[in-house]
Amino acid sequence: MLHVCSLSRLTETVTRTGASHVVTLINAETMVPTPQGIAPERHLFLGFNDIVTPVEGLLPPAELHVQRLLDFVRAWDRSAPLVIHCWAGISRSTAGAYITACALRPEADEEELAQVLRRNAPSATPNARLVAFADKLLQRNGRMIDAIRGIGRGADAFEGTPFSLPLE
Repeated sequence: MLHVCSLSRLTETVTRTGASHVVTLINAETMVPTPQGIAPERHLFLGFNDIVTPVEGLLPPAELHVQRLLDFVRAWDRSAPLVIHCWAGISRSTAGAYITACALRPEADEEELAQVLRRNAPSATPNARLVAFADKLLQRNGRMIDAIRGIGRGADAFEGTPFSLPLE
């Protein structure tokens, strides 16, 4: 099972779910200690700003970030849950969850996965740049991009409510 939350809910979510792996998608300068009970090699930290076009002084998501995410989630044995988080649990983490679902379920329909994401996370507004890189790397031929565009912007929220995304 895949769980998604904000930074402020990370410890609580890891504890509640019994997660064995964590993915942090946050600004590079934000230090996020590995949660208690998670081995350091099971915590992937990817530091970049939540932007979709380059802005001077900020670090945009890059294809390398998505490739590292894909390598990490493909190595996860799924014997215990994985938690993906970002600062607010709305953009980077929801993109990471969608990318993970598409990577681990290559036969799944991109639009169906996007609809499940929307139902489980009304405030989800996945970072389009991350999704575009994943679409290319996973050879989804624009279907991931179209599916995320199709669910539109999520409901306004300061912080997303933690949610799960099934991978079966």
